[in-house]
Amino acid sequence: MSARRLLAMALVASALSVALPLAATAQQPSPPGSGSSDHGSQDPSQGHQEHQEHQEQSKPTDPASHPGIPPITEADRAAAFPDVEGHTVHDRAIHSYVLFDQLEWQPGDGGGVHWDTKGWIGRDINRFWFRTEGAGDDGGLEDAEAHFLYGRAIARWWDLVAGIRQEFEPGEARTWAAIGIQGLAPYWFEVEATAYVGASGRTHVRVETEYELLLTNRLVLQPLVEMDLYGKSDPDRGVGAGLSSVDAGLRLRYEVRREVAPYVGIVWSRRFFRTAELAEARGDDTSGVRLALGARVWF
Repeated sequence: MSARRLLAMALVASALSVALPLAATAQQPSPPGSGSSDHGSQDPSQGHQEHQEHQEQSKPTDPASHPGIPPITEADRAAAFPDVEGHTVHDRAIHSYVLFDQLEWQPGDGGGVHWDTKGWIGRDINRFWFRTEGAGDDGGLEDAEAHFLYGRAIARWWDLVAGIRQEFEPGEARTWAAIGIQGLAPYWFEVEATAYVGASGRTHVRVETEYELLLTNRLVLQPLVEMDLYGKSDPDRGVGAGLSSVDAGLRLRYEVRREVAPYVGIVWSRRFFRTAELAEARGDDTSGVRLALGARVWF
């Protein structure tokens, strides 16, 4: 027997020794539930039972079954979900508010003590409003007036007001009928616009607007502009027809408390047209800038 033949027989024997054990293993049956790909041989009821067992294991456990956790009672549910009362709309309670927006001393010529106060008392819709402002120097009053107004809310941020304005100084006391609107304009500008009708058909319109710029939580910068227009000249009071005067102020306050805030500021005033001519005839200045020291108080 040649060497080549012996080598071929050895290779065949080696191949058989590997193939026969593999064939025997493939013919053995798969055990139940072994994950074989032959799904047709599985029992359907067995698969359904396994699915139910998995769902039972996935269910949340009852907290009462754990030691140390008490069962939930009706008192616990009532405490977690209390009955919440509805928001009170148009409350019938009577409230009040008083603001000394300007309570200050202005040094120099034309200065003295100045005040500007407003407030209200009433309910959410209907209120009684009052305003008073004026100036005094050398122990006397140079200018003083008061408003007594009925106000009714006509929109979320606006009130319609109507009533009277009583002038005490300068000159003889005079009474005006007043109607106007006040409220909060877009971009948080506070606006008061009031029209007046007096004796002999005299008319007067005053517009005031102010803004509060919060520099910090307690430091507030407040610019203010006030403008007066008259329909007729009144030489006794030194006012002329048309645009009469414009007053502007810039006050910086520090709120020691929200209700009390000392401030320092500057005030600029200017008379125009016929009013300026009447002032010059009396020897008064038609414009000026003054320092203001005071406090803003509300309660």
